[in-house]
Amino acid sequence: MAALMAAAVEKLEDGEYEQVWRRFRHEFAFRPSMASRTWPAIKEPADSVTWSLASLDDDPGYAKLDAMVDAINDGLWACTATEGTLLILDWQHDCYRIRPHAMTAKDGPRWPASMMPDGDYNIHVAEDFRYGTFGHPWENSICVMGAPLLQRVASSLDEILLRRVREGGTSAVTT
Repeated sequence: MAALMAAAVEKLEDGEYEQVWRRFRHEFAFRPSMASRTWPAIKEPADSVTWSLASLDDDPGYAKLDAMVDAINDGLWACTATEGTLLILDWQHDCYRIRPHAMTAKDGPRWPASMMPDGDYNIHVAEDFRYGTFGHPWENSICVMGAPLLQRVASSLDEILLRRVREGGTSAVTT
């Protein structure tokens, strides 16, 4: 069990780090920029929804933030096979491969980074890029991608985050 727990989080080394980012840039046409005219910073898939994170601005005690993180982590965990892995990409910082099912013990290893964009793009994505999240720090948004993950988290995120910005990469109609 200890070996499994030790392997629950692996830092991506230089060569693999570059390879993963190259794949991500190619797959999602990633174009980092602080300029709003260039947003979204990725080509959002047809099966994606992007929510504004503005509702978290008035969140004393971080209850909404915690609920969002829990909903997304639970969704990612449920979408990932027992022996499966996720990539956690924090732009310009250390990146990791995690085994979510090896991280369930109360005192076990923690996810090495939140999906909350904290000044950098934060990405939690399946190894094959079929599902995941893309946190945009300057747009103050989070995009959830992939039907399996959306099915698990969309209703919770609608209640927590309140406002969809885009659906399938197209501006969402809000009422």
